[in-house]
Amino acid sequence: MKSWLIALFITFFSAVSVAAVDGKFVQKDNLFPRVKINTSLGHIVIELDRMRAPLTVNNFLTYVANGDYKGAVFHRVERDEANDKDFVIQGGGYDKDYDGMFERAPIFNESGNGLRNDLYTIAMAYQDNKPHSATRQFFFNMEDNDHLNPGKGWGFAVFGYAVEGTDTLDKIMKVATGYNQKLGYSFIPKEPVIIFNMEVLESEF
Repeated sequence: MKSWLIALFITFFSAVSVAAVDGKFVQKDNLFPRVKINTSLGHIVIELDRMRAPLTVNNFLTYVANGDYKGAVFHRVERDEANDKDFVIQGGGYDKDYDGMFERAPIFNESGNGLRNDLYTIAMAYQDNKPHSATRQFFFNMEDNDHLNPGKGWGFAVFGYAVEGTDTLDKIMKVATGYNQKLGYSFIPKEPVIIFNMEVLESEF
């Protein structure tokens, strides 16, 4: 009987300890929370727009608050070679070995919120032709990418922009890339650009 109670006690407290923090309760009265992304090439501070993209921001903050981005990488650094322009830096979904990381439920696409995929904005990535499939992967626009905005079809939901560390983004954009057999793409950094962690900054209000 005593060993059974101990096992139940351990099980209960293990379940409590792994309970996820819901992003909607992270600075819940702050419409524009800021998050610092610490990477192997420097830091980036983004200001999120909870007013226009509440579902997307709260989803992102859930991953941040639970430490889910620790050890993730930016796996896509892509240029639009045809037009000689930078394109996107995408990350958050793979570790340094390019294995997929834990995903929560997908979210509704808020691309019609009026925010545009302009330079240094952050948006959610989704699977091809599945606009409501975004989970944890995000990307920074490294150009004004008008074709990623909604039109007759769904676009990509912008939910914030970089207010600090654009030089870090520029640095990431310049890393050497090549073909990665595991992912099957040629825009993969040859040396992983690692996200050490993300932290919600103290509210200024």
